[in-house]
Amino acid sequence: MNENKPVSKVLVLEDCPAHVEVIRNFCDENNLIGVKVARSRVASALRLNFDLGAIFLAESYGGSSEESAAIARKIHVARPELPIIMRRQTHDAPSDLPADLDAMICGTYVASDMASLRKVIDEYIFNREYPNALVRGISELTRSVLGSLFSDMGVEVDAPCIVRDRIIFGEVFSLIPLESTWCRGYMMIQAEEEPILDLLNRRETSEGTADFRDLNSLLGELTNMIWGAFKNRYVGDADALSKNQVQVPLLINHKQKYISFGSESPHLCFTYRLKDEQSGRIVKLHQRFAFSLSWSPEDFQEFEQAAEETIGAGELDLF
Repeated sequence: MNENKPVSKVLVLEDCPAHVEVIRNFCDENNLIGVKVARSRVASALRLNFDLGAIFLAESYGGSSEESAAIARKIHVARPELPIIMRRQTHDAPSDLPADLDAMICGTYVASDMASLRKVIDEYIFNREYPNALVRGISELTRSVLGSLFSDMGVEVDAPCIVRDRIIFGEVFSLIPLESTWCRGYMMIQAEEEPILDLLNRRETSEGTADFRDLNSLLGELTNMIWGAFKNRYVGDADALSKNQVQVPLLINHKQKYISFGSESPHLCFTYRLKDEQSGRIVKLHQRFAFSLSWSPEDFQEFEQAAEETIGAGELDLF
């Protein structure tokens, strides 16, 4: 598997053991991470997984088509951004589904024809091509910046992930626009407040007790350094950018921990783990790219920069 090829996490709502195995194999072959969950745990699974790409739902999940339809309706109300893909029993024609349910289902398939499932995930999840050099470069430059800011900690990164969810991780995030001749959008860094405050208070350089202002300053510095590295490596000639560019409003709902960039396009996401080798404590940072305003990967360019120049600037069953 190409390590720079993004994966995507899907929630698997399937009761039949034989079909679970079929889906497991399908996930392995198609850059998907399947998370199987029991019917009684669907609500908690949605709360715990804020970085999903889709829902795989069996027509008879929960014991009947009526129960499955009820679950689909609840998921659609809670997370309308997530495509729900239904496995039908005998055929993939949606004409006999209730009208409201038909409107919620983005695609159907049968176990004997997994090619139709592949077609749906290509349309709704993997509908953008991310150049390997870009995916690899983002990970490299971000790890370099994190290593410079947290030289006393190890830095690990998960596989890049395609996410359709719009749920914010943690209580604090930074947001900065990204613009080049081949892309326009935003980068977010998301974090939980308490682990970072704890980290700041344990560092010898801390003076007094760290508070949210210290956290804000750190996150701002981190974001600015990553933005500078991205700009040096990928933006190039800023004068070539159009001055008459369309903008769309961002929408943030703090109570629901929801953010929208005005586009239905999936986001490219990275998860970094800062590990204190002595205590074993881990701090997670989530990085999200929403190229919501413009995306032309055929025009992608990489400008070589030296590393120093770049920096200068339990309930779930995981398949």
